[in-house]
Amino acid sequence: MKHRTRIYYTETDKSLMWDRWQKGDSLQSIAQLFGRNHSSIAGILSRTGGIRPPKRTRSTTSLSVAEREEISRGLVSGDSMRAIAATLDRAPSTVSREIKRNGGPASYRATHADQSTWDKALRPKICKLASNRYLAQIVARKLKQLWSPVQIAGWLKKTYSGNEHLQVSHETIYRSLYIQARGALKKELVQHLRRTRAMRRSRHHTQKTSDHGRITNTVSISERPPSVEDRAVPGHWEGDLISGTNNSHIATLVERHTRYVMMAKVDGKDTETVINALIKHAHKLPIELYKSLTWDRGKEVADHERFTLATDVKVYFCDPQSPWQRGSNENTNGLLRQYLPKGTDLSLHTQAKLNAIARKLNERPRKTLDFDTPASRFNQCVASTG
Repeated sequence: MKHRTRIYYTETDKSLMWDRWQKGDSLQSIAQLFGRNHSSIAGILSRTGGIRPPKRTRSTTSLSVAEREEISRGLVSGDSMRAIAATLDRAPSTVSREIKRNGGPASYRATHADQSTWDKALRPKICKLASNRYLAQIVARKLKQLWSPVQIAGWLKKTYSGNEHLQVSHETIYRSLYIQARGALKKELVQHLRRTRAMRRSRHHTQKTSDHGRITNTVSISERPPSVEDRAVPGHWEGDLISGTNNSHIATLVERHTRYVMMAKVDGKDTETVINALIKHAHKLPIELYKSLTWDRGKEVADHERFTLATDVKVYFCDPQSPWQRGSNENTNGLLRQYLPKGTDLSLHTQAKLNAIARKLNERPRKTLDFDTPASRFNQCVASTG
């Protein structure tokens, strides 16, 4: 049996891998560039949890290759340490230490000394969460409450605004989770992230698209008033269905101004069932806080005219295959999957349980709200209408 020769990837090859990975390409498509299997690429990228290692750079105070060559020539010529140092405009102690750590005057070689110094400099920096266990415990506790690293970092900055010792960036949290050599957070905490994959993926990775067919008498999202588009006033909602096994579904609604979320239990995906559930939920809110609803082209809202007639709420439809036009709802659906995982039977959840899940999400701080909570913002709107 003929075995394929082992391939050794150059630094240029690895740079191309990382470029394509950050662009959002799959492991298989990257592997095809090299005529290899995806596992060959995964082995390279998984070493740092899918996070591109920072490019190594030399310290501006370190001796350069040219300076080391000058030291080598000075030693061959029999120059003193002080004379060599004067030529380089360096301290004699710097030259002395350089020669001593690289074999002494008789064995010093510029190329070997330079490579040896470069290799010894490859030491991992101690992570802030590894050196500050109290901060690490706070982060771990919030992760277990299903807060995202961005929410945790923003909340810390807002809560401890005068204490940098108790602040950490979201990127450091991600790196601490995915690069376990840093030893700050337990690997098991990854399961509390919105996406529990083994490696961190690019935000450009494949996005959901939809093409649910045509619905009659639709009003395009392009006709939505500017006040809806810029989120200037409350009362404009985005909606969608999330699905589970056994043909189970839940309707999700997100208010654009406050990011407040509500969920409605539905017993089927047919338009009559969904519209009835949406009408029932709409009647729970003050008329000032339910002015419009934006949905995709799903046939579950084919009877949208009945909804508008019963609630006086206008319905706008996204363009085909354009889920980003309901960005708040798409993002929230992703967050909800932490509580309602794919591949589970959603019909097992009561409306009371769905309300409890929505309350948890509404009480999580949001970066887009300056780390205020949707519940706080929405309650302010309710108070102002009263």
